[in-house]
Amino acid sequence: MPERTDLSALIAGHTAVIESINSGDAGVPVLTRLLLVVQSALGAAGMAFVEFTPTGGRVIAATGAAEWAIGRPVPPDDPTIACLLSGPRVRQARTDHLTGKLAGELAGRGLLRMVVSRAEIGGLTVGSLHAFHPGGEDPPDPAPHDVMSYTASCIAHMYGDQSGLPVHGDGPVVAALSDGLAVVDRDGNVRLWNPAAAQVTGRSAAQALNRPLPFPLPPSGQVLDHRLPDGRWIKITSGELPGPGTQHVVTFRDITDQQRRDHDRDLFVAVTSHELRTPVTVIKGYADTLTDHWESLTDTDRRQAARVIGQRANELARLVDRLLASAAEAGPGDEPPAPYDLGDALRATVTDLPAELRHRLVLDVPANLPRALGHRPSLATVLTELCTNAGKYSAPDSPVEITAEADGATVAFRVSDRGIGIRPEHVERAFDRFWQGESGDRRRYPGAGLGLYLVRRIVEQQNGWVFLRPRAGGGTVAEVRLPRG
Repeated sequence: MPERTDLSALIAGHTAVIESINSGDAGVPVLTRLLLVVQSALGAAGMAFVEFTPTGGRVIAATGAAEWAIGRPVPPDDPTIACLLSGPRVRQARTDHLTGKLAGELAGRGLLRMVVSRAEIGGLTVGSLHAFHPGGEDPPDPAPHDVMSYTASCIAHMYGDQSGLPVHGDGPVVAALSDGLAVVDRDGNVRLWNPAAAQVTGRSAAQALNRPLPFPLPPSGQVLDHRLPDGRWIKITSGELPGPGTQHVVTFRDITDQQRRDHDRDLFVAVTSHELRTPVTVIKGYADTLTDHWESLTDTDRRQAARVIGQRANELARLVDRLLASAAEAGPGDEPPAPYDLGDALRATVTDLPAELRHRLVLDVPANLPRALGHRPSLATVLTELCTNAGKYSAPDSPVEITAEADGATVAFRVSDRGIGIRPEHVERAFDRFWQGESGDRRRYPGAGLGLYLVRRIVEQQNGWVFLRPRAGGGTVAEVRLPRG
């Protein structure tokens, strides 16, 4: 760390980040540039930002010596996180004095000192900003704490503006469980607004009273589902109050989760019917041809028809497996994790891949690769999905590279292609169930949008993590990290 924080470099770098935002940049790329600016100004070894959702956290951006943690899930019960999310907004800690798996990994990599600041909106923590330093005495200069607090506030502002953040679909939103209640007079102005109404809509009583109802009023006795500007859904009911004057009592509640489930169900039906239709149609067409024209076909034509039927049947079987696995709890089940030879498992899985994909693979796995800790049979699903994805989104004659490496805590493998690449704002959304970069009946790339969803579930059930990133020069890199065995 420098003797003093380079505030001039911080201001200049932050100005460049703001100018990139003004020019239309957003999301994780901007966040990463901001982390690089702060890392340089503080002389830190690395930076990281953890985004929190109702189910836990995930490292969505990291630089320098912390870049290895990108995509790493952070369980909500991690004692390190629980400690840092309470008390002062900015604090400093020694990672070798903290408990928890993540703190142990940081200390093991020589990142012994950490300054952390919470990013908050209205008292709600949306994430935490971390600066990591090697061991040494605590600096007397208070500027790093001020810089971290300021930067965390800037990141929180990015969340408030919805400028590409949050990157997760659910985001850091607290769902309201109690029904909102309002009384509306004959002129349509609000006369009563209970606390739950403020929680559901985000409008305080001072903002709502004596103003028009901020959403449509359904006819008395009827129900209306309405989408709020922030994307959440509410169910509204109304009825007339007895007495002089025409007043309505309005109740409403958050039904965002229900809408999401309904959407997932409809999407499941649509995707399933769309993706099953193609292989079934091809299989039926070739089977009918063989049945109706067997005598007139040559041996070559018959073999070709049988080969196509077999290929399409394999595609159909893989799709059914994905659909069943996504409906169930995909993963190793109750079997305890065990050490296994990752290099041998990768080589064995490659031999079982389809021939048209196998001939494109370039396998570069060190002979002395350490063992991984997990569930070996499930690795076949993970590698098959990643290689299939890489092959689908790249030219038929381009290579798909599989490499592996290890560090002190993890063993990793990468699947790299030279295809169309992935946009930075899609590196997290690609793991959502049924999500695809394209939509509609004219998609260039077939698929149900389940492969990466299953990959992340399988890997994280084995205490590993997986992430995507654009490849320099074009293409995509998928990296899986597993605990060392």
